[in-house]
Amino acid sequence: MTDEQSRNALVRRVGLAVERLREDAMAIEDELDDRLRLVAPECAASARNLAHYLAVRRVDIRILQRELGRLGLSSLGRMEAHVMASLDNVADVLCLLRKSAVPDRVQAVRPIRFHEGDQVLARHAHAILGPLHSDRKTRIMVTMPSEAAADPSFVSNLLAQGMDIMRINCAHDSADVWGRMVDQLRQAERKLGRSCKVCCDLAGPKLRTGAVESSPGVVKWRPQRNALGQTIAPALVRFVNEVPDDAFAGTTVPVQGKLLARVRGGDFIALHDARGRARTLEVIAVSADACLCQGVRTAYVVEGTRLSVRRKARTVAKATVGPLPPTPQALLLKPGEVLEVVRGEILGRPATYDDDGKLLEAACIACSLDEAFISVREGERIFFDDGKIAGKIRRVTPERFSVDVTYAAGGAAKLQGEKGINLPDTDLKLLALGANDLADLAFVVRHADMVAMSFVQRPQDIEDLLLALDRFDANHLGMVLKIETTKAFSRLPSLLFAAMRHPNVAVMVARGDLGVELGFERLSEVQEEILWLCEAAHVPVIWATQVLESLAKGGMPSRAEVTDAAMGTRAECVMLNKGPYIMQTLRFLCDVLKRMEMHHEKKTAMLRRLSISEIAPGEDGARGARPETCRG
Repeated sequence: MTDEQSRNALVRRVGLAVERLREDAMAIEDELDDRLRLVAPECAASARNLAHYLAVRRVDIRILQRELGRLGLSSLGRMEAHVMASLDNVADVLCLLRKSAVPDRVQAVRPIRFHEGDQVLARHAHAILGPLHSDRKTRIMVTMPSEAAADPSFVSNLLAQGMDIMRINCAHDSADVWGRMVDQLRQAERKLGRSCKVCCDLAGPKLRTGAVESSPGVVKWRPQRNALGQTIAPALVRFVNEVPDDAFAGTTVPVQGKLLARVRGGDFIALHDARGRARTLEVIAVSADACLCQGVRTAYVVEGTRLSVRRKARTVAKATVGPLPPTPQALLLKPGEVLEVVRGEILGRPATYDDDGKLLEAACIACSLDEAFISVREGERIFFDDGKIAGKIRRVTPERFSVDVTYAAGGAAKLQGEKGINLPDTDLKLLALGANDLADLAFVVRHADMVAMSFVQRPQDIEDLLLALDRFDANHLGMVLKIETTKAFSRLPSLLFAAMRHPNVAVMVARGDLGVELGFERLSEVQEEILWLCEAAHVPVIWATQVLESLAKGGMPSRAEVTDAAMGTRAECVMLNKGPYIMQTLRFLCDVLKRMEMHHEKKTAMLRRLSISEIAPGEDGARGARPETCRG
C-alpha cells in the first residue's frame, strides 16, 4: 500500500469514527430528554452540550485522537465548551480530505458554536461570582474568621488586596456575627469603591466523633533549654487563689490554703509532683492575690498536690493545688486494633487491658448522627479525622458497629472528639438540608448573593434547596454545589442537570473530604474530571480546600502548594481558607494567578512571547565565546 493509499484509508476510518460520535451525541438527547426538558431556559443549550459531552466520553477515543493528530486536525481534546461544533468541524474537514461533499447538518436546535461556549461560561460566571478583577480572570474567595466581625480594617484590607467574594461558614459563629461581617464588607465597599459578593456555606449534616471522656486536670511547667539540654531560662509559675482571665506568659496554678497569706519574696515552695519527683520553686515576687515563682526543673502537678513554703530551713505554710480543669483525652489507635462506634451521647474512652496485656474492652467513641447506624454495612470503609485513621466496618447492630483499624498515620494516631467521619461506601440516608440549615437560610437570603450546599449527594437534595429558596422568595440567589463525597462525584452529571433548573449555579470542588473518600492518589484525576464536566455544562467552578494552606497558617508556602495554586487558573474562582497570614497569602495568590493566566486558558497552553527564548551570544562561556572571555 502506497503512502497515499494508507493516508486515504486513515481518513476514511477516522471519518467514520467521528460520524459515529456525532450520531451518539445526537441520540443521547432522546435518552436524556426528561432531564433536558426541566432545565431553565437560560441553561438549555448548556445542558444539551453537557449531554453531547457525556456521549463522547462514554467511549475511549484515545486512538482516534492520535490519528486525528497525524492528519493535522483537532484531536477533540479541548471540545468541552462546544462539543457538537467541534465534531461538526472535524467531520467537515475529513469530508473535504476524502473529496466528498460536506453534508448539510440541519439540527432542530442549533448547538453551541465555537466562540459561544467560552462566552456562555463567562456570562454564567459573571452572574453568580461577580465581575472579573481588573488584572486577572480568576476570582478569589476568602473565608472569614470570627474576628472579621469586629475588625473593620481586616475586611477592608482583604478587599483592597483583591478579595472578590466573602465566604461565611455557617457551621461556625452565629447570625449576629455573620451580619456584622457583612456590615464590615459593605462599609469597605463604600470606602474603596469596589464590589464584593457574599457566599454563605450551609453547614449541612456533619458526621463527627462524639466527645471523649476527660482525664483529671494536670498542669505542667518546664524551663527553656538549648540544643545541649542546658537551661537558658527558668520556668515561670504563678500561684493564685482563683485562675484569672488575664494573659500570663508562664503557668498559673490555683492553690487552697494559707500559702498566699504567708509567702514572701525569697521563700522556696517545695513539692512532690504527680510522678513523685521532688521539685523546688523560688519565690521572686508577691502581691495580694498571687505569688510568682521560678524553677529550673520540669514538673507535673494535679489537684491535691501538696505545697510547702520553706524559709530558712523552716516550713512556714502549707497548701494544696486547687481544682484544675479536666484534660481532654484522645484515643490512641493502631492497625489491628478494634474501635467500637456507639450510638447516643456516650463519652468515648480508651481500650482497657488486664495485667497480662489481654484486651478487656475495646476503645469506643460516639457518632454525631444516628442515621449512620441505619445505613452502614459490614465490609464498608470508614475514615476518621481527614484520613489519619482508616478501618473496615464489621458487626453492625442498631446501637453500635465495630471497626477494624487498618491504618493509622505514623503507625499510631490519636482520635479526639469533634473529628470528621467519612463513609465513602455507605449510602447515607441523610437530608442535605436540615432544620438548622433552614433556620440559617433565613439569614442567607437577606444578606448573601449565593448559598453553598454542603453534603449534596443526590438530585433530590438540590430540589429541596430550590423549594426552600422559592418559599423564601429568593430565586435570585446563586446556588453552589459542594462536591465533597464519592457519591456526589459519581452522580455529578445528574446533579448538574438538576442544578441547571436554576439559572445561577456554580460548583465547588471541596478537595479535603473528596481526597479522603476517593483516596488522595485519585484526587488529581477526579478534580480534572469535575473541571471538564462543569466546562461542558458552562457551570463555573470554585477551586477550594487547602489552597496555599501552609502559607496562610505558617507564613511559608510549600513548593507543591505553589503548583497547586497555579492550577487554580483552570477554575473561575479560587477559595482561600482563614489563617494568621491570610493577607500575605491573598497577595501571593493574586500574583500567581496573574502570571499563570498568560500561559494557560482552561486546557489550552497560551504561547505568549518568552524572554528566555533568546540566547545571548556567548552566554554559555564555551563554544562561540571569544578567547578572552574564558580566561580565569
